[in-house]
Amino acid sequence: MDREPLFRRKTAIAYKTEEKTVLRGYDLSELAEEDYSFCDAMFILFQGRIPTAEEEKMLKYEMGEFMEHSMSPSAASAISVIAGRPNLPAAVAASIMTFGGVHGPGAAHGYMLNKYIERARVEGKTLDEMAKVLVDEYLDAGEPVMGMGQPQHREGDPRAEPTHLKQEELEIDGVYLEFQRAVEKHFHARRKREGKSFVGVNVVGAGNTALMDIGFSPNAAWCIGSVSRGYSCAAHALYNMKRGRAWAASKNEPMVQMLDLSMIQYIGPKDRETPSQEERQEYAKKQKESGEYKKWVI
Repeated sequence: MDREPLFRRKTAIAYKTEEKTVLRGYDLSELAEEDYSFCDAMFILFQGRIPTAEEEKMLKYEMGEFMEHSMSPSAASAISVIAGRPNLPAAVAASIMTFGGVHGPGAAHGYMLNKYIERARVEGKTLDEMAKVLVDEYLDAGEPVMGMGQPQHREGDPRAEPTHLKQEELEIDGVYLEFQRAVEKHFHARRKREGKSFVGVNVVGAGNTALMDIGFSPNAAWCIGSVSRGYSCAAHALYNMKRGRAWAASKNEPMVQMLDLSMIQYIGPKDRETPSQEERQEYAKKQKESGEYKKWVI
């Protein structure tokens, strides 16, 4: 007599046999052979569908720009943890665990947009009218408007506005971008009336807007941001594991505090021009042939 399994769970994500691994109904090997990208697979994973070319480009753009932010709490954590020489995943996990209300990706901004967009529908207000309500309610309560401001980019987050423009360029600017733009307009107007300095949208405000306009939920956007930055933090940890010292110090160096970020100095490649896609193939070939890149391989 066949025995019942010890436990039974259901999933709508994936299954595997000896011949294949299937993600949301698609054979992963077939997707790879048909040249579907990592970002295409992210759409299939979280939304169960193959994206349009424009949607895939938007996700690729957002993941690329969010991947690195230099000596942020997440990168510093990865470096500090790997100094104790645990297994590499411990350092990556520690870095991602720094993501919270003021650093890294999050779902709160997306939930805020959903809440007020739904209120606009229920209360019969336009998105522009509801954006003013949002700004006034948050600021009157002494709360920061989520998605606005970045402490190290006082003149505006250089990643944010280009994300809005990329949405418009790809013609996937939907209700979320319309509402986010209105929030920014009323936020700037109020700060100006109150004689306060300019505070621009940040990469979470712009990035979550883009991700939600292409169908990702706030929590899925949170996951995508964590995955993107996780790669970068892994590189910080791996570099220090391979090129640095355990404990990040030696008997020949002065005593330092591990959390003093001034001790971390960038010694990587000098600033370089990014080649266009037309130049990419020749550029990559010459770069590879020169061997210069090998000093940075980790």
